[in-house]
Amino acid sequence: MAAKSVEEIKAQSHALRGRIQDCLLGKESHFAEEEYQLLKFHGTYQQDDRDQRALRKKQDLDKAWIFMVRSKLPGGALSAQQYLAHDRIAGDLGNGTLRITTRQGFQLHGVLKGELQECIRRINESGITTWGACGDVVRNTTAPPTPFKDAAHQDAQRLAKELSDTFLAKTTAYAQIWLNGERLNQETDNAEPIYGKLYLPRKFKIGIAIPPRNDIDIYTNDLGFISNVENGVVRGYTVVAGGGFGMSHGQTETFPALAKPLFYVAREHAISAAVAVVGAQRDFGNRNDRKRARLKYLIDERGIDWFRQEVVKRLDAPYQAAKEVHWDTVSDVFGWQEQGDGKLFCVLWIEEGRIKDTEGPKWRGAFRTMAEEFGLPVRLTTNCNIIFHDIDPALKEKVTKVLTANRIPKPEDLTETRRLAQACVALPTCGLALAESERVFHLVLDKIDDILKEFGLSEEPILIRMTGCPNGCARPYNADIAFVGRMPGKYALYVGGSVTGERLAGLQEKTVTLEEIPARVRQLLEEFIQNRDGHENFSDYWGRTHVNGPAPKPEQFHVELAQRENKNLVGAEV
Repeated sequence: MAAKSVEEIKAQSHALRGRIQDCLLGKESHFAEEEYQLLKFHGTYQQDDRDQRALRKKQDLDKAWIFMVRSKLPGGALSAQQYLAHDRIAGDLGNGTLRITTRQGFQLHGVLKGELQECIRRINESGITTWGACGDVVRNTTAPPTPFKDAAHQDAQRLAKELSDTFLAKTTAYAQIWLNGERLNQETDNAEPIYGKLYLPRKFKIGIAIPPRNDIDIYTNDLGFISNVENGVVRGYTVVAGGGFGMSHGQTETFPALAKPLFYVAREHAISAAVAVVGAQRDFGNRNDRKRARLKYLIDERGIDWFRQEVVKRLDAPYQAAKEVHWDTVSDVFGWQEQGDGKLFCVLWIEEGRIKDTEGPKWRGAFRTMAEEFGLPVRLTTNCNIIFHDIDPALKEKVTKVLTANRIPKPEDLTETRRLAQACVALPTCGLALAESERVFHLVLDKIDDILKEFGLSEEPILIRMTGCPNGCARPYNADIAFVGRMPGKYALYVGGSVTGERLAGLQEKTVTLEEIPARVRQLLEEFIQNRDGHENFSDYWGRTHVNGPAPKPEQFHVELAQRENKNLVGAEV
């Protein structure tokens, strides 16, 4: 009997219930495939400890099944008490760490099946949900986390919450399974008003950005809203659509893409525009091939003009041509800053977004103290850093003492490349990882830091990212330099994105070993130093001297640079 497709599983799930509750109460060590797919909608992924796989298999033992639980935090915002709730749950039910995601959420790792329900229930008791943090729905909405008290930043946070509320699935399955039947809302289990019976073809990501700081990587989203401020008031948003980074090595029908301009709408029509875009993807997205189900492929196949027409059919509101925007960087604002209301905020760098206590920095201990003693609210960033805000200036010295006592790195003591760098979780918990990422990236950066300092490039903004597989969770394909896992200890080398997030990289070299990475970076930096024009940065230098090809161009991500150049020279087909 053939396995059911995900579309069949959703159709037969009784509004995303399946047999989840039966499995939770049963003695099975893990969930079957159908329930595994449905669990994602509820905010959790079934995984196993891959460090133990080989030994347990040799001993004829079942896999060491564990769960990742993801909280949904629109705009990355949570109170001090909500932060502390996550910290306590991580200690009681997880592996003692919190992982900030690239979509401003929290991930708890190492949760056991028998404690999964308690974990999700306790998260909800704090006023936060995991519902829709995964699955074929609109995921967590990202927004600029910097707590400036200006119109743009405040409205972006409001819009993130409005979008999150709009696209929250209405079935009562979540409440019945995890919250002892308590209802999150009064809706029935009739067809979802936005999603329909089958929900979306694949996950759908929405982000909001404020020029000139592209700190949420707006073009990597299925749908993006770019703020337009006039005379201190948010008048509207330029809408972009079709971004997404997942792909598979060697499968040229899959490739990363950056979102394209769609139109401009007034602020009061932003939600209507989002519903119209999601509706068009719901109706036309590929439901026969999940590898081609994202919005980027629909737009690639039909064209942005066709897609715009379909969206406009569903949009009962006026629109205009998209406005031009300018970006400076994808970086977070670091260090101590004034909010604009007399209070301060502090942006802290976290190594790979993993909040834990080490022999050096005690991130978890420091942040717990700041939430407990000072009651400071929190924002998480898409660069996997953390912001404590609403700080009375009189508390600055006390907060600084806590950070110093726990050896929290000062951002100004790091190279600019290190401040920008990012890696995905990968092994041992991610079931898709082909190679290490988070656990080795800091070691790679140690060696790259030495090269940067040797060349006098410590303050040079060079964006470097690493992932354990080609699905692109750490957004490698628009970085200046990226390493994408192919197999244990081996990575594809991509070069040519930009520090503003507006350009896609190209495959420079199909396979480099982990040990070879610093040497490859050295070669790139030597070329940069020798050929840069004045004070241009690495992104500008590469854009001036290299051609990655029109984007998205499948061979750009699957064919090595040398082969592409040869094709251009001889005019032959690859």
